[in-house]
Amino acid sequence: MIVIKLGGSLTHSKALINCLNKIELRYQGRAVIIVPGGGAFADQVRLAQQQWQFDEVTAHHMAILAMQQMALMFKGLAPQWPIVSSLSDMQQDLYLNKTFIWSPNSAELDQAAIPATWDITSDSLAAWLAKQVSSTELILVKSAVIDPQASLEQLAAQQIIDQGFCQQVQDGLFRIRVVNQRDF
Repeated sequence: MIVIKLGGSLTHSKALINCLNKIELRYQGRAVIIVPGGGAFADQVRLAQQQWQFDEVTAHHMAILAMQQMALMFKGLAPQWPIVSSLSDMQQDLYLNKTFIWSPNSAELDQAAIPATWDITSDSLAAWLAKQVSSTELILVKSAVIDPQASLEQLAAQQIIDQGFCQQVQDGLFRIRVVNQRDF
C-alpha cells in the first residue's frame, strides 16, 4: 500500500492533472490511496476563521470538508478511481491492488483523537492514514521547491510540511518522500 498526498497548491496549474496521470501510469495494479490537500477550499476556511474568529474545532471540521471537496474534484478528473471514506472500507478486498481517493471522515478522525489545529493539515492526516493502513511508502507531492537533503524538521521549519507532521510519522514504518511535482 502506497499513500500519495497531492498538495492543494497543485491545482494552480496543470500540475494536478500531470500528477494524476503519473499515478495512473506508474502505479497501475498496485494499492494506492490518494490523499487530497484542501487547496483553495482550505484557504477560504483560514480566511473565514480570521474574519469571524470561530474556534479551532469548527475550522478543523471545515478543513476536512475542504479535503472532501478536493476528493470530489479528483474523482471528476479521474473517474476510474473510487472515493473511499472509512478505514474499514479501505481494507476490503475490493480495493486491494487498486487506486482510490480518500475523502476523510470527520467522525473517524475525531474518534482517533486527531488534534483540531492548523498544525495538523492534510500532510499529517496522510501520515496518520499511512500508519493505519500499514503503508510501505508515503509520498507528499508539493508545488514548493524541495531540497532533497533537507530533513523533515527543516521542511516543517520552512512551512513546506505542517508542524505536526514530524510527530505524526515518529512510529511510522514506511518510507517518506517529500517531492516537488516535477520530481514525482
